[in-house]
Amino acid sequence: MSYETIEFEVADHVATVTLDRPQRLNAFNQQMCEEFADVWRRVRRDDDVHVSVVRANGERAFCTGVDVARGIDKPPNLWIWDDPGTHLGPKANDCWKPMVLAVNGMCAGGAFYWLNEADVVICDESATFFDPHVSYGMTSALEPIGLARRVPLGEVLRWALVGLDERMSARRALEIGLVSEITPDATLRERAAELAAIIAAKPSVATQGTVRAIWQSLDMTRTGAQATGLMYTQLGNPIGQAQVDRATFERPDWRLR
Repeated sequence: MSYETIEFEVADHVATVTLDRPQRLNAFNQQMCEEFADVWRRVRRDDDVHVSVVRANGERAFCTGVDVARGIDKPPNLWIWDDPGTHLGPKANDCWKPMVLAVNGMCAGGAFYWLNEADVVICDESATFFDPHVSYGMTSALEPIGLARRVPLGEVLRWALVGLDERMSARRALEIGLVSEITPDATLRERAAELAAIIAAKPSVATQGTVRAIWQSLDMTRTGAQATGLMYTQLGNPIGQAQVDRATFERPDWRLR
């Protein structure tokens, strides 16, 4: 399947998805939602894909949320409305392969659907984060609820309530753990690809099990999460054995972060 709002390619066990509506600041419309849903189905089912990278074309914005000029299709019956975010992120589409997110420029509002489901988030020095909902008289709920699982509650509330009057810098995003690394603007894609390659080199069954176990634990008590985690180690390690022979394993040259 070819796409109109995104670019998609697979190489060396990495699926790279690039938002490609820079003329609209990569805001998502109905078509992009549907294309992302198809992408996650493909990534989930293709055993050759071990990890994904999501990035964006254009210098001004990673994504500014919903394209208000194009909108999202809504059926006349409000009780069957779907959250558009259920199409955009891998976890909502039952895809547990790790996702690396590379953020440049503005990351606003609905763009947090991707950020809230990413496993590794990096950004460049140009990145800013903000939520315009309340400035336009709209309740901000879904994005900050997801964000509250990643960063301190006070930061979530400030981000949601201040609206367009403030933007979070890349440096502040790093301080609160929203991103794990800041790169120079020119090296963002290279660094995202490097991280993805490191993850892709691991046995995929191990990385998928790790991602799923950790994310599912967020909805559990500590005791329940530990019990479920034990189950994942038993399922993910065939007959209780590691998939890599430690005696012959070639240790990488690690870097200090």
